[in-house]
Amino acid sequence: MSAAPRIDVGLRSERGPILAALMLATALVALESTVLATAVPTIVADLGGFTQFPWLFSSYLLTQAVLVPVYGKLSDVYGRRPVLVFGIALFALGSALCALAWSMPALIAFRAVQGLGAGAVLPMAQTIAGDIYTVAERAKAQGYLASVWGMSAIVGPAVGGVFSDYVSWRWIFWINLPLCALAVAVLLKAFTESRPSGPRRPVDRAGAATLAAGSGLLILGLLEGGQAWAWVSAPSAGVFAAGVMLLLLFVWVERRAAEPILPPWVFARRVVLTSSAVAALVGAVVLGLTSYVPAFVQGSLGTSALVAGFTLSTMTIGWPLAAARSGWFYLRIGFRNTAMIGSVPVLAGTGLLTLLDERSPVWQVAGCCVLVGLGMGLIASPALISAQSSVTWAERGVVTGAYSFARSIGSAVGVAVFGALANSALAAHGAAGSGPLGPERLADAVAPVFVALLVAAVALAVTAATMPNRPAEPPDPT
Repeated sequence: MSAAPRIDVGLRSERGPILAALMLATALVALESTVLATAVPTIVADLGGFTQFPWLFSSYLLTQAVLVPVYGKLSDVYGRRPVLVFGIALFALGSALCALAWSMPALIAFRAVQGLGAGAVLPMAQTIAGDIYTVAERAKAQGYLASVWGMSAIVGPAVGGVFSDYVSWRWIFWINLPLCALAVAVLLKAFTESRPSGPRRPVDRAGAATLAAGSGLLILGLLEGGQAWAWVSAPSAGVFAAGVMLLLLFVWVERRAAEPILPPWVFARRVVLTSSAVAALVGAVVLGLTSYVPAFVQGSLGTSALVAGFTLSTMTIGWPLAAARSGWFYLRIGFRNTAMIGSVPVLAGTGLLTLLDERSPVWQVAGCCVLVGLGMGLIASPALISAQSSVTWAERGVVTGAYSFARSIGSAVGVAVFGALANSALAAHGAAGSGPLGPERLADAVAPVFVALLVAAVALAVTAATMPNRPAEPPDPT
């Protein structure tokens, strides 16, 4: 048996400055997903627009998702560094505009600009990690990137509360500017890349436009269905119909494009399809936990918002720990077997969630989140790394973009399904629109969501079982 390859990953290693820059760029996006929640009351008091504030989150999530496949393709043409620097710069521009916002509609529009930048940052950070680290090293590198989300889940709400209470909510956005500048400076100094030689390929602009518009409308319909308009209504039907028509047009355009945004081989390779399916289910499960666990802990168990946040953060603490160790497993037993092992704690955690009620202790909820986080670290990272390892540099951006896009779609579908279940449960108990809910009624409303999370976990385990254990070697780039 040959000796295990030496893994040289860490902030003090030769590639440490690059990893630090990727972590900082990821932190900007991760913090922006959590820091605003505690600042909403202050923002509404300053700008007004209480009925519009949910769009602060929807606009950011929507624009973050729609261009991910486009950024992935562009990185395969122009390189990772230009796309990542562009994304950070656009994120910084959106942050500055948010800090200067004079009304709630303006802040919502500028949050959309932030999201456009964030959509480039996350997949590019993962793609660069896939470029500069070997298969043996990638799990630990992805563990470092995943740890950023764990820290952000804890730090973000606290930072948002401090700025809102003691300085100004606008500093939530101003603080991003020096951090963006630092991330770009480190990237430009420490990271150079060699793009494959040959003529630069054309960009499929028509495909990019139709994919972004079509997927954007579908995600918009999923995010706002049952909220801004009824599911069975003219606006809902119009949004979904327009989205489907644009995606059909996208398919027609791609068949004629010289360099399609999503090449046909993306849909023909088993490892890419299964990893994307895993990503979609991971997005749904994580979205369900992050949306409903804090509400359950705070509303049904009677804790503070801080305790509810820390309860959920146990998932994002366990995740990077397992992700960093996943390489030890997949190098020895393969990607599929590693993901199958990870599915066991995910099934256990979501199964235990279905047993919770308003009398459950907080530590029991935290234990469920720990189990799910540990399992996700053994599923999500191997799924991404198996897909990245099956392609060359010139295809890795597309593959990583497809993975990230699938996870966004899964999250949007999760929003729709879980929200519909919770609302149906409230209506069944005669509580819809009746004001604050008691602990028992809230527990009854969340119960079907927890059951749906278990169903999604079962689907995740089945999908993980279809992954190739050892993906084929990437084709010869010549």
